[in-house]
Amino acid sequence: MLNVLILGAGSDIAVALARKFASKGYGVQLAARNINRLQPLQSDLAIRYNSTCSLHEFDAERPETHAAFLDSFPATPDVSISVFGYLGDQQKAESDWEECHRILQVNYVGAVSILNHIAERYATLGHGTIVGISSVAGERGRKSNYLYGSAKAGFTAYLSGLRNRLSAATVHVLTVQPGFVYTRMTEHLKLPAPLTATPEQVADAIVAAVRKKKNIIYVKWIWRWIMLVIRCIPEPIFKKMNL
Repeated sequence: MLNVLILGAGSDIAVALARKFASKGYGVQLAARNINRLQPLQSDLAIRYNSTCSLHEFDAERPETHAAFLDSFPATPDVSISVFGYLGDQQKAESDWEECHRILQVNYVGAVSILNHIAERYATLGHGTIVGISSVAGERGRKSNYLYGSAKAGFTAYLSGLRNRLSAATVHVLTVQPGFVYTRMTEHLKLPAPLTATPEQVADAIVAAVRKKKNIIYVKWIWRWIMLVIRCIPEPIFKKMNL
């Protein structure tokens, strides 16, 4: 049986991913800070899909624990997905270093730390799949969320470099650009329906991309063209826009 490790398993996208992979016959390893919250999902996967599901404590903000976390597994998972993220409060973070640091720590430092450890194991094995959920916010800095966006920009570049490095080891690295998604993290935002995906659509796109060994996906195709236009706006014009 193939196994999938979902890092940040308490999120809406993670739940959808767990159900989708379980429906495909995968064993599911759910990792999060509060594993008690994951017990209903564990039971649901067992009942609905007869899936083997285990729970694991994981804190993205504590990189010093990440090596021991992976060492606790009896075998390296076949697919590892970094789902966790922290949108944060941009205005607060501009003057509050603690908030700023958390945005950067969760979205970039924590993700790089755990994926570095996983990448080393996959490189040694000569196989494996790493999935990183980044964001279109990282494709150009905007005043409304440039701290979150800068962390995601770094994460996207990291995944690109990791893909380049691990290609010779036949390790698959997938970068996911979801665009807007209806989740608890975005429930306070007014999102345009044509540009917004559901967690289930994100999960479907990721499972298909893992199977086809794609490199980069936009969950809704229109985002690829939206971001192309945004990247092409000249900086003298872009800096005056209210974005």
